[in-house]
Amino acid sequence: MWKRLSVIWVAVRGDAKRLWYALGHPQAPTWLKAGAAAIVLYLLSPIDLIPDVLPVVGVLDDLVIVPLALRWLLSRLPAHIREHADARADSGRSQSPWKPLRR
Repeated sequence: MWKRLSVIWVAVRGDAKRLWYALGHPQAPTWLKAGAAAIVLYLLSPIDLIPDVLPVVGVLDDLVIVPLALRWLLSRLPAHIREHADARADSGRSQSPWKPLRR
């Protein structure tokens, strides 16, 4: 399960950050919170569209459904909440935790 979640996290990292910041906005709609909860429940639920016992196909459905659901939720955000989430997500991207080596 952890391997599946780590693969999905790599695929949706940017959208997940935007969704997190949109959920933190004071005017975040209720449907956004319900949709985010549904995505998390889908990821953690043992019930799946295609069982994860199948080697590749079991994880592949999660790699398609979760990013599509995130994009769908983010595309329906009001403009001011979307701008707020984009600005917060992009400001964190410009600050790298790695410092260049100096000689």
